[in-house]
Amino acid sequence: MKEIKAFEEAKATGVNFKESGINSTMYWAYERSKEAGNDTIDFSEVIWDCDIEHIVKACRAYGIDHITISSTFSGLIATLSEFEKHGCRMDGLTKVKTSYTDWQTGEKQILPAILVRI
Repeated sequence: MKEIKAFEEAKATGVNFKESGINSTMYWAYERSKEAGNDTIDFSEVIWDCDIEHIVKACRAYGIDHITISSTFSGLIATLSEFEKHGCRMDGLTKVKTSYTDWQTGEKQILPAILVRI
C-alpha cells in the first residue's frame, strides 16, 4: 500500500488529528489496512457524513485514486451517495483482508468490499 508520509510523521510524533489536519477516520482506516496487508485503504468501520469531503480531498492530495469499503454499517447507501456527490464512483466489488486473524485458519479473513474510485 502507498505510504502516506503525513500519517507516518503524525504517528511518529504523536497523533494530534486536530492540529495536524488529518481526518481520524481516514487515518485509522489507513493504519488497519496496513496491518491487514491490503493494497488500498479499506474502510471497515463507520464513515460519518462529515468525514467524506475530508477523505476525498486527502485521497486526491496524496495521489490515492481508489479506496474500498468493507463495512456493512446501516446508512451505507447514503454514504455511497455522498461519495458520488464529491465526484467519486462505485466500481464494483473486490475483496480485502481484515486486520484480525481468523482463529480457525490462522489467516486474515477475506471480506467483500465496494471499490470506490476517487
